[in-house]
Amino acid sequence: QVQLAESGGGSVQPGGSLGLSCTASGYTERDYCLAWFRQAPGKEREGVAAIFIGGGSTYYADSVTGRFTISQDNAKNTLQMTSLKAEDTAMYYCAAEYGPCGGFWYLPARWVYWGQGTQVTVSS
Repeated sequence: QVQLAESGGGSVQPGGSLGLSCTASGYTERDYCLAWFRQAPGKEREGVAAIFIGGGSTYYADSVTGRFTISQDNAKNTLQMTSLKAEDTAMYYCAAEYGPCGGFWYLPARWVYWGQGTQVTVSS
């Protein structure tokens, strides 16, 4: 059973930076995809970024391209967020599944394993 645990959320002013971490355990295969999603109150959960651990390919939502960076170091995944905006405020979740990320990585329904989430608030 894959287990995911997020950390690093908090409050930051617009234009600031914040890093989120997702620590994973329980993988039984080397090739898997890990992604970050976010959900703001009253809105649907949306894909933010993903990385295929087997090959290193990364994927980003248009809204965060150039501002967010996803990376992996052993069992720890990091989402580095810069130039944060008020609209980035949300609960952030990491998710994982075996196999490549694929073109529909941003769809929440396809993901099997989820963390509990960590809150990010961008406000002045």
